[in-house]
Amino acid sequence: MLAFSHIGAESLLYSYKRSFHGFAVELTEQEAQKMAGMDGVVSVFPNQKKELHTTRSWDFLGLPKQVDKPTTESDAIIGVFDTGIWPESASFNDKGFGPPPSKWKGKCQALTNFTCNNKIIGAKYYRSDKLFVEGDIKSPRDSDGHGTHVASIAAGNLVSAASLEGIGFGTARGGLPSARIAVYKICWSLGCNDADILAAFDDAIADGVDIISISLGGSSKNYFTDAIAIGAFHAMRKGILTSTSAGNRGPDLATLSSFAPWSLSVAASTTDRKFFTEVQLGNNKKFEGVSINPFDLKNGTYPIIYGGDAPNKTSEIGSPSYARTCNDDSLDKNLVKGKIVLCDGENDGTGQLLAGAAGTVMQGRRPDSSAFAFPLPAAFLSLEDGANIYSYINSTSNPTATILKTNARKDTFAPYIAAFSSRGPNPAANNILKPDLAAPGVDILAAWSPISPISEVSLDERKFSYNIISGTSMACPHASGVAAYIKSFHPTWSPAAIISALKTTAVPMDAEKSSGAEFAYGAGNINPLKASNPGLIYDIDAPDYINFLCGQGYSTKLLQSVTGDNSRCPEGSDKTVFDLNYPSFALSIQPSNPISHVFNRTVTNVGTSPSTYKANVIAPTGLSIKVNPSILSFTSSGQKQSFALTIEGTLDKQMVSTSLIWDDGTNKVRSPIVVYEAF
Repeated sequence: MLAFSHIGAESLLYSYKRSFHGFAVELTEQEAQKMAGMDGVVSVFPNQKKELHTTRSWDFLGLPKQVDKPTTESDAIIGVFDTGIWPESASFNDKGFGPPPSKWKGKCQALTNFTCNNKIIGAKYYRSDKLFVEGDIKSPRDSDGHGTHVASIAAGNLVSAASLEGIGFGTARGGLPSARIAVYKICWSLGCNDADILAAFDDAIADGVDIISISLGGSSKNYFTDAIAIGAFHAMRKGILTSTSAGNRGPDLATLSSFAPWSLSVAASTTDRKFFTEVQLGNNKKFEGVSINPFDLKNGTYPIIYGGDAPNKTSEIGSPSYARTCNDDSLDKNLVKGKIVLCDGENDGTGQLLAGAAGTVMQGRRPDSSAFAFPLPAAFLSLEDGANIYSYINSTSNPTATILKTNARKDTFAPYIAAFSSRGPNPAANNILKPDLAAPGVDILAAWSPISPISEVSLDERKFSYNIISGTSMACPHASGVAAYIKSFHPTWSPAAIISALKTTAVPMDAEKSSGAEFAYGAGNINPLKASNPGLIYDIDAPDYINFLCGQGYSTKLLQSVTGDNSRCPEGSDKTVFDLNYPSFALSIQPSNPISHVFNRTVTNVGTSPSTYKANVIAPTGLSIKVNPSILSFTSSGQKQSFALTIEGTLDKQMVSTSLIWDDGTNKVRSPIVVYEAF
């Protein structure tokens, strides 16, 4: 159990005291209830597990390899909370790096199998329950690959001629290659524990990181039992932005795992590079499938058989109805060995590999088209194409096929939001739009741990230094890298200022391409070059967030479970949720009710002066949207101006959206406006 308090504890796992106060301790349910009622204890909640949210992308976003750089760029430190890192990767070579910046107070856990350098300037690992399984390495070294991948997306060096056996060939790089990396290994084979997450936050805040990148999440629907939200609040108070992944439970609405307004929630979008794998039959017909297939069969053809026609009759599960799925021990090795096997549905390829198959073609339906690797040549096809292959198998006495190596082509439809990417609305505050924005998270090439099989199948003994995977886990470090880039230009900016810059400069996305519209992509697709010079920002400080929590109707007790101190709700703070100075406008209404609401906002000039901004907004049918004043004039940098945005009318559909754009002729400061029926 976790408790924030100064009280001592039995069976102490952690004592959080570097950046905030609390401890992790083993308690029975009765002991936890008793402790929760003690004076001075503001929160007790279970030590839950989080899950990981699992290069062309930077080119697609328009970020050139050489960009304008401040002299302090190499002082930026990104703290990566994940499965560790593979320090020998070329992406983390420290050639050309000087010593760590003087602000760095962290450490590298001294171990025989891991050393830091001037790129990876700190590394620690956390495992409060001491539960290690085969494959876990008791050091910051990454045995999974996920942590190495996300770290290189955020801050990896420029590595030319990087690829996965020629797939995705090009220069791999992070968003801020000159940034330093601090590693906090909190995730293991059995998951990522809340106690370890909070311990990492406690350390990272005190160590001096600038940005925290955390590509994982759970199922909490409020801030008060979410270790990431609590840790991010304490980081925010110290001027550190936490960048989080939105979650991989899409495309359904209300599936977000990251939604705290003081952290950045990032959805996964596509780039214009799409991978595909073709299956060619003996009759020369080709069918396009999806996979990451680095195997090169050199156009050699193999007999092809349907799994349902090759049941393992010596097994208890050896029926045709089971063999068609090609699961473990369901196939007859004598019938399958050396052949390509057609299977119903998708699996990880273990059953086919164990049966000696030369390759596998799987058919079925799934909501997204992101590609996966398998331990043998493989492609995943639609049901329609699978049916055509099945017909071919039954049309000749000697059916043959081959599986071609994965290729790539331009996806002119991009960018759009991946089906797996979690959608809003915000489960804890319907009127705070989440996710905040989108970044590339589909088929991303980045560094990898060579001891981790790219197929995630233990029998797969191939070793690769780069891998292609998908998830909001990949989108998050794209945003982390850009956030660090902004911070390097504006070291005094608050986390809210950086969120504002990212959101108001995002590229609008097409609702027709992404189900859920703004609930899928927030303000739009990240725009790295524009984000460092947004013109205006919507800033928020810690007292504003406290008033926001109070305005949501939460008790002082719940408030303190997030703040970890004796904060209390001020008089008259109810219903201030709408006036949190957030860089977007979301209004949840009851069906058929007339709409009349006023949003109050304040913007700060961070661009040139003098300057004059004019408000532009096109109201959806049935609504009137007015901005007062509609012109804002600034005579100096840092000057603040306030305005009110009023929405009136009726809703003729479940959700409508538009944007408010403040335009001074140079900068277009855009904020999405969403009005929707509560559900």
